[in-house]
Amino acid sequence: MEIILLEKIRNLGNLGDRVKVKRGYGRNFLIPQSKAVYATEDNVLKFEKRRSELEKISAQKHDQAVERQRAIETAGVIVIAAKAGEEGKLFGSISTRDIAEAITKAGHAVEKREVRLPSGALRMTGEYEIALELHSDVNATIKVQIVPEGTSV
Repeated sequence: MEIILLEKIRNLGNLGDRVKVKRGYGRNFLIPQSKAVYATEDNVLKFEKRRSELEKISAQKHDQAVERQRAIETAGVIVIAAKAGEEGKLFGSISTRDIAEAITKAGHAVEKREVRLPSGALRMTGEYEIALELHSDVNATIKVQIVPEGTSV
């Protein structure tokens, strides 16, 4: 299936690129999320008319992501209290949702989908550097410290 991208998609292409994707990815994710349109003759003409408007919107989103990156990276350490055993092993785990909620409570709005945990959920106490993908080419890192409940830092 051939589509036209309406915004930059990591590992796929930039705004305006005509790319071939699997039908399910295009039909079930890209098109309903307004990230792409079918690459028909009519849609190509419509896209070329809207190109400058879409580029302006993309630039605004990028600038907002850069501002958020600066604010998040100056936030300091985010502390999350969780139930833990004697050796520091958590009863349960800290997931992307928990990290996003803690960062948001600290005053920086972050969505669950922006948090990157390549090795999975965190299961031990300690300090971790968490990667945040705020935009397709804007990343931030923040320190998260997991402490046992009842401990003050």
